[in-house]
Amino acid sequence: MIGSLRGTLLEKTLRGEVLVDVGGVGYRALVPTGTLAGIGDVGADVFVHTHLHVREDALTLYGFATREERICFEALLGAHGVGPTLALAVLSAHSPASLRQALADDDVDALTVVPGVGKKTAARLLLELKTRLDVPELEMALDGPSATVTGDGRSDVRAALVSLGYGPDEVRAVLRELPSDGDVEELLRHALKLLAAVR
Repeated sequence: MIGSLRGTLLEKTLRGEVLVDVGGVGYRALVPTGTLAGIGDVGADVFVHTHLHVREDALTLYGFATREERICFEALLGAHGVGPTLALAVLSAHSPASLRQALADDDVDALTVVPGVGKKTAARLLLELKTRLDVPELEMALDGPSATVTGDGRSDVRAALVSLGYGPDEVRAVLRELPSDGDVEELLRHALKLLAAVR
């Protein structure tokens, strides 16, 4: 696993790729726009935190100016349906601080500025990233904070899904898969995963 690079910047491109010479070996890494802008000029000594993404057909290195950027990138990769391209797009639109602020504020609109992220995807990301990034004071898109429901928890989940724009057929289908009682936050998270899986 390659965790960081320290060396000489040989090249940087407008599409967000840098080439760093480390002891005579050139490493190509894709970086968010903020890292690209602040990395310096060709010939400069640079240091980047990295994440090596492994697929069957490719090994791709991603670079970040700060450790916090890398943590956010890896948290995004852990979210359902988010690949490295979308994770990089989120970090190109938001610094780690502004991303955490959007999560704390339940600001769906802040995430929809990212190309390819609609309202439903943004709402799901808010839910998943709060737990992955340890954002305090978790609250759901419900009429109040999350709570353990002793009655029919599905009714609260139904209201939340409708407010997020899901249709009646989608809501009915997913509610059949949920238990009637439990923590509203967990029930809603499970419902969103089920909905994402069938799309």
